[in-house]
Amino acid sequence: MNHSLAKMASIVWLLAGLLPAWTVGEDNALENEVGAEKLEAFLEGVDTLTAAFTLSLLDTELQVLEESEGTLRIKRPGRFRWDYTEPYEQLVLSDGEKLWLYDSDLEQASVRQLDESLSTTPAMLLSGSGEVSDGFEIIGVYDADGVVWVNMRPKESDTDFQTFSLGFKGTDLRYMQLSDRLDQVTQIEFSDIVRNEVMEDQAFDFTPPEGVDVIGLPEPPA
Repeated sequence: MNHSLAKMASIVWLLAGLLPAWTVGEDNALENEVGAEKLEAFLEGVDTLTAAFTLSLLDTELQVLEESEGTLRIKRPGRFRWDYTEPYEQLVLSDGEKLWLYDSDLEQASVRQLDESLSTTPAMLLSGSGEVSDGFEIIGVYDADGVVWVNMRPKESDTDFQTFSLGFKGTDLRYMQLSDRLDQVTQIEFSDIVRNEVMEDQAFDFTPPEGVDVIGLPEPPA
């Protein structure tokens, strides 16, 4: 797998933080139950979601290494679609059975079966159907300038990320932040959020264009 596609894969396995870069003090701490209620209310109130996103990859000193933009679509349970439009056109998509990563410029795609190893990733938390407590532990809840941050870590120890945070403004999810095992931080800001708009399953179908090099599952027999 080439460097660009590998980087996409590492991000989606994370999605798939330490305390927020906007550091808050203990005086801003809330009870963990507040965060659990906020998160559960959001998940229970969302069948579909569309949003624009800006993704920033930060180094250990929280300096921006690279940025990308695009749109997100979620249809619960199990379907999501991250369409990267800047600086390159790339796609990360789950159709409920398989996970696809596609780079149109490189004419390469990677695919793997959705399985339990992906059930404890933040992407599957947002699009899945299980209980938050099944795969994640809330380790802190903070209010920073009107944004309620719910900080979590996976219960499984063999994940590619250490901790991650969701930032809620009112009832909307506005931020996601993840910390990997190299202490790099992936920070995502959402905007133009629309909930529960009618969305067809076909929006999450993907067939690699002719000539694309596919890495992963073999094609089923005709």
